[in-house]
Amino acid sequence: MTTTADSASSTSLERDAQAVNAKHGEVRPGEIAIGVIIGRTTEFFDFFVYAIASVLVFPTFVFPYLDPLEGTLASFALFSLAFFGRPLGTFLFTYIDQRHGRGVKLTIALFLLGGSTMAIALLPSHAQVGATSAWLLGLFRLLQGVALGGAWDGLPSLLALNAPHEKRGWYSMIPQLGAPLGLALACVLFAYFLALLETADFLRWGWRYPFFVALALNIVALFARLRIVATPEFKRLFDTRELQPSPPFETLFAEWRTILLGAFAPLASFALFHLIAVFPLSYNQLFTTGSPVRFLLIEALGAMVFVMAILLSGILADKVGRRAVLGVSAALIGTFCFAPMLLSFGQFGEGLYLLLGFVLLGLSFGQAAGAVNNSFRQQYRYTGAAIVSNSAWFIGAGFAPLVALWLTARVGLWAVGLYLLSGVICTLGALFFNRSYGRRDEETSAHPAVAD
Repeated sequence: MTTTADSASSTSLERDAQAVNAKHGEVRPGEIAIGVIIGRTTEFFDFFVYAIASVLVFPTFVFPYLDPLEGTLASFALFSLAFFGRPLGTFLFTYIDQRHGRGVKLTIALFLLGGSTMAIALLPSHAQVGATSAWLLGLFRLLQGVALGGAWDGLPSLLALNAPHEKRGWYSMIPQLGAPLGLALACVLFAYFLALLETADFLRWGWRYPFFVALALNIVALFARLRIVATPEFKRLFDTRELQPSPPFETLFAEWRTILLGAFAPLASFALFHLIAVFPLSYNQLFTTGSPVRFLLIEALGAMVFVMAILLSGILADKVGRRAVLGVSAALIGTFCFAPMLLSFGQFGEGLYLLLGFVLLGLSFGQAAGAVNNSFRQQYRYTGAAIVSNSAWFIGAGFAPLVALWLTARVGLWAVGLYLLSGVICTLGALFFNRSYGRRDEETSAHPAVAD
């Protein structure tokens, strides 16, 4: 490392924050958990606001010259740009982290995330600026991804390092609660404006409000996360290299095997994530006459089932081990590959698909993040965890809505199940080859697994 921890933490912003938080002493897991949940909920809220608009708004607003199916496919193609931006964000913001400190990095990343999300709210339509509308949307979406790549703050790692030994599975699932909470908030907001406004008003200005909310939430998340990042305990872990960033390329070359396995280990969960939370809305919009308001409210309720299943995953992981939970849930997702056909059986089939899907998603997603991160050598763990996270989302989720919708239109819903099955095979294969992860948490007490 060419830059020391002291120089990386020497900005006035972090010195002031450390002085404010010095009285708090040791960081308690409960405090870290609150910061993690707030931060992840904000990130997933930004994510789902865009995903919902990709189905309900952008096909008409940005691609009116295409038919609804082609417009939605084009919208999902732009949706994927954020997953290209995430690795770029990791490299860029690691540089900022090393030279200016984690507080500066996090501040820039979250303002970029909130700012690019708010910029989408100001997006001009195709009727106003022609093809420039699509180019601007693509740019803002890419910047969202870059910001998400830079928003890795190490708090989940700190949470895992401070978790009670017998509750590591429980604390590993805490960061994942941000996904259902962000989904529920985004669904309720869009459902409210859809129900309140006429279609023309919603498409003209109503859809913009959820995007404006994102900036306010990012500011709240920034202060919640900075409060933990600036504590003496966090700095101590940073100084002892537990949470010190390493050069990304050096990490890639040194830990390529762990990064590869880590990227493939959660694919079953991440693929299912989009096939439950994003794809069904596009199917409802394009292939049924169902109300989007009703569907969004069902998804919001499903998000609560998602929460309960994530909590259950933490309990089970502490009883039987994370590897067992991941392996069994992946196998169950494999049996779920026939379930997409339920979407063609009306509202009952749709509801059953979402209910079963959210249960399986919660069990697998609750323990999927950072599944092999305990295999990293200590000096590479912080940056390696960020690279694994972004790689897994890119491979397993970035193109899932686009591929699923294309397969549905060209082949049929049964082909979506085969796509999901490919993710299951990748997960089981990665868990099989990652022998070191097969050890129980008791064997890795000196270097506990890091949650993503």
